[in-house]
Amino acid sequence: MSKIIKIFLIRHARQESPLCNVNVPLADEGLIQSKLLGERLKNYNIDKIYSSDLIRAKSTASIVSEIIFGENLNCELESLREIDFGDMTGLSDEVIKVKFADYFIDRDLMVEDIRIPGGENGRMVYERVKKAVDRIIEDAMRDNYRNIVIVSHGGAIRSFLAGVLGMPQEKRFMFAKNMENTSITQIDYHIDTDKYYVETINDYAHLEGHDKLLRKHFK
Repeated sequence: MSKIIKIFLIRHARQESPLCNVNVPLADEGLIQSKLLGERLKNYNIDKIYSSDLIRAKSTASIVSEIIFGENLNCELESLREIDFGDMTGLSDEVIKVKFADYFIDRDLMVEDIRIPGGENGRMVYERVKKAVDRIIEDAMRDNYRNIVIVSHGGAIRSFLAGVLGMPQEKRFMFAKNMENTSITQIDYHIDTDKYYVETINDYAHLEGHDKLLRKHFK
């Protein structure tokens, strides 16, 4: 039977601001989400936690780490950051929809991996995230770790999924259109065959019964 490293890709908890990709702390709801996630992951025999170095991701990871290990043992990696939104960074959804209307029309056709004006496209994100995950897997094999948490971002997770499954990056938006904050996407890496298998996407069972914590209430 193939030896497996389970990778739990987590979308960070809710941040304070709804503006595009601003580097801000978690909202009060995000603190609650992170605690619920940590309590759930206590039963997953987690060996190691990694995160993006952006505040919302590393704060989520530190809360989870405190719950699981009793201290913050999170390892931050810049390469796990969200897609670079370029000229959209810091703008509201309303402004973005108007100012970049042509971009979204072309993107939603899903026929080309279009680069965000002044930012990245899916392939660029996949390549840098894949390098980070390759390093994480190498460390896991060295240290005999089998259960790894990676706290990252919705766009980065979608790009990674598309890449490891060999899908065109322009199709990545078909994964979990509304990926919930602190949702779990589990990918199993089979060491013997060097292959990834997607087990779950956008699992947010720990938020059940907490309707106000869902993204539909994030304004």
